[in-house]
This record gives sequence, structure tokens and C-alpha cells, in this order.
Amino acid sequence: MEKKTIILTRKIQIYVDCEDKEQKDAYYKQLYDWQWMTAQAANLIFTNLYVQDRVKDLIYFTEEVKVKLADHKKEEDGILNSSRMNTTYRILSSKFLGKMPSNIFSNLNSSLNSLYNSERNAYWKGEKTLPNYKRNIPMPFGADQLKLKNSEQGHDYLFTLFKIPFKTYLGKDRSDKKVLLQRALAGTIGLRTSAIKIEKGKLYLLATFAMEQDDHQLKDSIIAEASLSIEHPIVAKVGKAHFQIGSKEEFLHRRLAIQAARHRLQRGAAFNRSGKGRKRKLKSLEHYSEKEFRYVDNRLHLYSRRLIDICIKTQAGTLLLVNQQQKEEMAKEEEFLLRNWSYYGLKEKIAYKAQKAGIQVIEE
Repeated sequence: MEKKTIILTRKIQIYVDCEDKEQKDAYYKQLYDWQWMTAQAANLIFTNLYVQDRVKDLIYFTEEVKVKLADHKKEEDGILNSSRMNTTYRILSSKFLGKMPSNIFSNLNSSLNSLYNSERNAYWKGEKTLPNYKRNIPMPFGADQLKLKNSEQGHDYLFTLFKIPFKTYLGKDRSDKKVLLQRALAGTIGLRTSAIKIEKGKLYLLATFAMEQDDHQLKDSIIAEASLSIEHPIVAKVGKAHFQIGSKEEFLHRRLAIQAARHRLQRGAAFNRSGKGRKRKLKSLEHYSEKEFRYVDNRLHLYSRRLIDICIKTQAGTLLLVNQQQKEEMAKEEEFLLRNWSYYGLKEKIAYKAQKAGIQVIEE
């Protein structure tokens, strides 16, 4: 039996690996220019696709006008001189060829055509508006463009993309980014269409990996029921067995302590020694904000991992999140819970780990 493939995307910080300051600045300017052109290209794609679809609604055309979105060489009533995807590609090619890598706008065209086709009915009914892409849009590129290699230090990775040298910055990586990159380098998992994004002056690689789903002996007939409760982050039930994962005191005590420390620093920030203005005064506050985020992220990973381990151990092929929508509505009415309980983040991590293990998640 052929194994299923799952797609994972990881956001990895990178920087231009160049010692020459003038050349490095030129590389960054080029990346900013490409990102701006990518945003323009994305808006052009959606505008043209929508106009093509709604030509028949333009009431000032005569009734004799025949509208069929197909290549006129293949369909008698077709109004296009090529396929729909090729029409938008030709527009991008005429505007951006020679100004940015064709691999970027080719992959952009392919992904946005697929996105438009999946949402076109909602656009027609007026249920959704056409997206307006900003300057911070990711720049997609084909997997064949990304050639990884180990750096001399061995911790990070090097790659050249469109003749620009890059190096990853993994830092104290507590996630699976380094493992996935190493496996991609070794060829045990594949890379798919990825992207580069500039965000708040920093560069990120949005690396997309394709890997086989974990092979566990699961039974769809065995259902694990999980409740994201107030007293315990997760309460699980499989048959007659009950499991409590984490506790209110454990999760909230540390988080509230970090928040209290941050509030004390905030009150005293006005008396901090200046030197570089606002940035220096608020440096300690930013440190505690990041500390809270890291703590919560670590706890949610731990709780979700334990839940999936229970499902695997009991061979539960289906995971039912009981009364979850009702509890989220209740949490919205309680400001304290909405601020501190992180329902959405926990659900997201459960869904990802369940997909990787081959467990179906149903939300009640």
C-alpha cells in the first residue's frame, strides 16, 4: 500500500551571506524590488482572472457576443487565444521578464490560479472580495532552485538562490527545522515549491517539505475523545480510560508570573537609562514578551504531543474534539480566558501532529 504524503512548511530566518557591504546592500535592494514586483504580479493575476470570468456580466455588450473561457483553437466559441493559465503568464512575462526571475512569477501564477479556482464561487456570489496583495508577499520559487549544503560551522546551512548567497540562522532551534533541513539535504524527504519573504527588515525562507505519513497501527473504529477544558488543558477519554494532560496551575502560574514581571518593567521603563532612545528603554519588555511566547509555545507542543501519543498507544484512528466550538464561544465572553488559554494554538498543534500520525480529527 502506497504511503500518504503530508506537506509541512517551516519559517526559517536567513540572511545574505556576503562580506562585501556594497554588494550585500545591492542584493537586499534587488530582493526588495523583486518583492514589490511580486505583489504587483499577484494583483494583476487576480484582476485578469476575475475580469475573464465576469465578461458575460458586462451589460453593454451586444447579445451576439459569445463568451466561453477557453482557447479558441480548441473550442469554437472560445474567446481566449491560449489557456487561462497561459493568459496571465503572458501578461506577467510582458511586464516582468528581465526585471525579476521568471521562476518566481511562473510559480506565483500557478499557485494563484489554483487559489482563484478554489474560491471563484465565493467571489461571484459576493461572499468574498478579491485579495489585495501588499509589499510583504512571499516570493515563491521552484524546489529545483534550492540547493542546500552544510556550512563550515556545521550548525547552519548555505544555499544560493538566483545567484544570491544565503545562510540560515537557526539559533537555539527547539523545533524540527534543523532536522527537516538535514533530512532534505540527505534526500530522505523532498522539497516542494517554497518562498522567500522580507518581514520587518528580516529575511525568511518559507521552506516546504513533503514527507511520508508516519505508519502506525491505528483503527478507525477506536475513537479518542478530547476536551480542551479550563481546569486541564486537555482531558482525553479512550474507551473506559481517562487521561488528564497538564493542569490549570501549571500552565497559568508561569504565564501569569511572566506577565506580572513584564508589567513591573513597563511601569519602570520611564526611568531606564537612555542611550538609543525608545529601543533601549523597551528592550527588557520585548525580552519578556518573547519569553512568554516561547513558554506558551513549548507547553502547547508538549500537551498536543502527549495527546497524540495516547491515541497511538491506544490505536485510536479518530480524534474527536468534544464541544469545542461551544467552549470557544464561552471563552470569548471571558477576557481572562481569551487572553491566557490559547485554545486556537493548541488546536492547531493537535491538528498538525494528528495529520502526521495519520489520525483523523473531528471538531464537534
